[in-house]
Amino acid sequence: MFDIGMDEMALVAVVALIVIGPKDLPHVLRMCGRWVRKARELAGEFQRGVDDMVRETELAELKSQVEKVADTNALRQEIEKSIDPTGDIARSLEAPKLDEPAATAAVADTAGTAPAVSAPEKPPAP
Repeated sequence: MFDIGMDEMALVAVVALIVIGPKDLPHVLRMCGRWVRKARELAGEFQRGVDDMVRETELAELKSQVEKVADTNALRQEIEKSIDPTGDIARSLEAPKLDEPAATAAVADTAGTAPAVSAPEKPPAP
């Protein structure tokens, strides 16, 4: 990581032994070990957080892609666009519509113009 060789580490150990002293050196080494351990834990936690964010982003992208593929209307529209872009084929295949409201209106018009038929009158009583 830091590219420190054995001779550099030996030099640091000798300087630390002279500066700190043999009595306090074990205590200082324990403290350095704790700091290194905490730094590694923080780095690992940060890395896990970044991995979780990347995983969630990838899952969101996959989910949107699956929803897009699973949407049958979108798929149907894409197929219709590629096969029949102008819509001529779809219009030619539609069933003809019967004009029922027009037929009932015609019957109502003839009923309104025809002479009214009244009930026969009863002859007067003798």
